[in-house]
Amino acid sequence: MATIFSFQSHPSLQTSLNAIRPNRPLGICRIQCQGNNPATHLPKNQESKPENAVLKVAWYGSELLGIAASFLRPPSDVETPVRAQELARDLSGAIPRPLIVETIKQDFGRSYFVTGNLTLEAYEEECEFADPAGSFKGLRRFKRNCTNFGSLVDKSNMKLTKWEDFENKGIGHWKFSCILSFPWRPILSATGYTEYYFDSRSGKVCRHVEHWNVPKMALLKQILRPTREWLWFKKAGGG
Repeated sequence: MATIFSFQSHPSLQTSLNAIRPNRPLGICRIQCQGNNPATHLPKNQESKPENAVLKVAWYGSELLGIAASFLRPPSDVETPVRAQELARDLSGAIPRPLIVETIKQDFGRSYFVTGNLTLEAYEEECEFADPAGSFKGLRRFKRNCTNFGSLVDKSNMKLTKWEDFENKGIGHWKFSCILSFPWRPILSATGYTEYYFDSRSGKVCRHVEHWNVPKMALLKQILRPTREWLWFKKAGGG
């Protein structure tokens, strides 16, 4: 981040400079000062710092809430099926890119974002997972968070709408919606895309970066906004 300081030259300063300027053409000295209102030139992301802080608190809070909720689930529902099947490798020992991509597409069909039902073999154990709220490393932690988040969801719909291949990564575009099982029945709906970076040696995904096509705080507001059905229920004197 760079900070730019601007100031406006005073007429007396210009007069002084003219007085000391030599008559001989030894060189040209030019001083140009431009005045601006500093308040209008603040870094764009500075205004988002409070929002980022709120979002991170909400993100880590939801993670803790999911962990707490996992202790309340029946034992049969605690563990999501682990897709740990072996994936074929080439002569170098790496998993071919097309196979990894096909595996990711299949995991989308299982709504792995909210079920945690993903193919672990397609990812590095210390894969980095990032989204608008933060980032961490660890495949097991990601799976646990997805599984715990799924316990807070009543209905969900996730669809891979487009896939793009690049030299060192693939991009999956998706749309997602769900109804959270909170008392006010909030609806979370968004589109976005995920970047999957592939390790050059193993062929596995080493970075999983989510991007949401909605403002950061809009996601949090969706979670806090009651649905019309819940408001009608309360207005009618429901519990």
